[in-house]
Amino acid sequence: MNELNWFWIGVGVAVPPVIGLIVAIPFWRGAQFVFGNLAGTGVFFASAVALILRERAELDRLMLACLDAGFVCLPSPTAFTRFAIYAFIALVETCALFYASLIVEERRRRRGYAPQWR
Repeated sequence: MNELNWFWIGVGVAVPPVIGLIVAIPFWRGAQFVFGNLAGTGVFFASAVALILRERAELDRLMLACLDAGFVCLPSPTAFTRFAIYAFIALVETCALFYASLIVEERRRRRGYAPQWR
């Protein structure tokens, strides 16, 4: 209750980018960069919502256990801070995905020109 769950934060950092890229790359290969970005972003924010809901359920369970024991206990850091961590991770992953799509789009665009004109 007084610590962050670093395992789940690590899952939020490591797993969604892999899945988001797997979802986005087929769209990018078909020159549908906007749809690829939307699909990847959907994966990132869906995973953030799922992790936030998991954290909320865990905090509720711990607070109910405290109430059943006869005392009030509040989480530290607060629930908002815990939720904001997952949301910030999703936001950073989205920015990284957009940056990666710009690189892929630029390379794809340059392939259409002769080497001496690049």
